[in-house]
Amino acid sequence: MTLTAPPSSPPSAPPSEVHDLGALGYSQELRRGVGSFASFAAGFSFVSILTTVFQLFGLGFSLGGAAFFWTWPIVFAGQLLVALCFAELAARYPISGSIFQWSSRLAGTDFGWFTGWIMVIGQILTVATAAIAMQAVLPAIWTGFQLVGGSGADSSPVSPTGAQNAVVLGLIVLALTTAINVIGVRLMAVVTSAAVVIEILGVIALVTALFFHSERGLGTVNTTAGAAPGHYLPLWLASSLMAAYVMVGFDSAGELSEETHAPRRTTPRTIIRALVVSGIGGLLLLLAGLLAAPSLTDGSLATSGLAGVLTARLGDVGGRFLLAAVAIAVFACTLAVQTAGSRMMFSMARERTLPFSSVLAKVSPRTGTPIATSVVVGVGAAIALAVNWNQSAVFLALASLCIAMLYLAYLGVTVPLLVSRIRNRGLADGVDEDGNPLFSLGRWGILVNVVAIAYQIGMVINLAWPRKEIYDLEGRGWWLQWSALLFIGLTLVVGAVIHWRTRIRHGGAIKLPTLHTTADTTAEAIA
Repeated sequence: MTLTAPPSSPPSAPPSEVHDLGALGYSQELRRGVGSFASFAAGFSFVSILTTVFQLFGLGFSLGGAAFFWTWPIVFAGQLLVALCFAELAARYPISGSIFQWSSRLAGTDFGWFTGWIMVIGQILTVATAAIAMQAVLPAIWTGFQLVGGSGADSSPVSPTGAQNAVVLGLIVLALTTAINVIGVRLMAVVTSAAVVIEILGVIALVTALFFHSERGLGTVNTTAGAAPGHYLPLWLASSLMAAYVMVGFDSAGELSEETHAPRRTTPRTIIRALVVSGIGGLLLLLAGLLAAPSLTDGSLATSGLAGVLTARLGDVGGRFLLAAVAIAVFACTLAVQTAGSRMMFSMARERTLPFSSVLAKVSPRTGTPIATSVVVGVGAAIALAVNWNQSAVFLALASLCIAMLYLAYLGVTVPLLVSRIRNRGLADGVDEDGNPLFSLGRWGILVNVVAIAYQIGMVINLAWPRKEIYDLEGRGWWLQWSALLFIGLTLVVGAVIHWRTRIRHGGAIKLPTLHTTADTTAEAIA
């Protein structure tokens, strides 16, 4: 890696922040327009409990019944351990492309490259999956949003007309989010911040209204009412896809570190805060929905999900009003995921590790954003949608696959982090922009790290398991049932070819400072 001297401080970045980034090996090209709340909003919007709970509530319930509720606190506890590990790294390495950067500095750039590559592909798929969530909301607000087949067509996401309409709505959303990302990070921050306020208010209103209309007691969550027939444990494990899909992306605050004011202080807090707020809000939303559902056994909850509960309990007007908040959350989620993916790709490109790196690493002097990577992520997500035009299982397969990819990328950080903890007896100390000690787990670091890895390995296996209920609803062939493992394998093979060719072109591996070498200079970098 070639270090360049930091330029003069741009108006949006105090000199201390420019100098800090320069000590880490980079010049201040991206504009620092993200404050504390906007940083939280980026992570919260990526998680987006309204988007993902509404999108996959029916799936979780159809598999595990009412007791699928318990997958939520288990996944939350596991992901909180991962978030704590990430918060430590975010304080020491406030750099765009956080997963790639952390993994590279912990385990070497070859290992880090594959971690970043898996993360980028997973983020592109997540953008696509978030965009098509509009199908679970907009037609329920107004039948005119069912553009394929007309307003009388089946709008269920697993029906042929519903799946095709999901692609159309998703492409429209992607066009809008790409335009916002191209315009600049400040507009993105304003949009996501406003949407997060609406989403939080919407969650509070939804939970309150549904609890007010409760029909059954808390003991409901200890029953298997509504579960699919068969051995229950495999079904319950499959139902955890919903919780696993919701609680990822809290690390996206780290992706915006180079655009965040006082990132060593701000980013660790917002990573944890985004997950904790989402975890509590989602738990209450799930519980309220189960208690207020008109029936647990007539099949309606599995097909219409929370949208059906809302319209049944609050009427068309009240239900549609709250569904509008969900639509806003879906849009903000797509925007946040696309932003995170573009920053990951930008971070890899400026190390010359991707094809067309000179174009992908270019930052617009007018907007202060990497325009090319925003467009590439948007186009990639659009292609992922387009190839699923005739696949009614688009929701389930894409959701499970993209989350399995993200969990693998997270493992690419937590495993080498544990090795570094053991070899170096913890992480290096330092201070944040206010002169306070960096966020640290202290003596609990190794234990938290070990349990986090165990949880992640179990969840990767669970998500990628070749289940017909997830990957091949219509029984079209073994290759669909095994598509997750096949796609992950293909991603690694293609990645290996790209990485090999790039290394040859640039004369060997890039060199990044190791974790401890740079972290020890934190105080000097900020001074």
